[in-house]
Amino acid sequence: MQIGDEAQRTSVPSTKPYLIRALHEWCIDFGFTPYLSVFVDETVQVPIEYVRKDEIVLNIGPTACQELLIDNEWISFKARFNGISKELLVPITHVMAIYSKENSQGMSFPVHIPETKPESSTKVTKENQDTTNKVKSHLKLVK
Repeated sequence: MQIGDEAQRTSVPSTKPYLIRALHEWCIDFGFTPYLSVFVDETVQVPIEYVRKDEIVLNIGPTACQELLIDNEWISFKARFNGISKELLVPITHVMAIYSKENSQGMSFPVHIPETKPESSTKVTKENQDTTNKVKSHLKLVK
C-alpha cells in the first residue's frame, strides 16, 4: 500500500446514486414501475400525510413523476398526490431501497437512522413528580 492510498479510498464517492440510477433505468427498460423506499426525517421533502413509521414509498416511474433528477446527493421530482402537484426532495442517504413494483427485484441500502435524543438527565424528585403528574380525574370516589 502506498501512502496516498488511504486518502484516495476515503474520498471515493458513494456508489449508491449510480446504483439507484442503474436500477431505475433497468425498471424503465423492461416496463417495470420503479418504487423508491425512503426514510423520512426533517431533511426529506415529501407529503407528510403519506409517511408511515418514518417511511414513504414513492413511484418514480415516468407516468407518475415529472422532472426526475437523480444526482449524487439528491433525488428531486414533481408528483401529484390527490391531484395536487408537489415538489419532492430526497437525500440519497435516505434511500432505503429501489425496486420493481411488479416483481420486487431491486436493491436495498443501509440507512443510518439517528437515535432519538436521550431524555433530560435532571432527576425528578418524588415531590416534583407528584405536582407535575397531578391531573384531576373525571372519576368520583364512591363509598
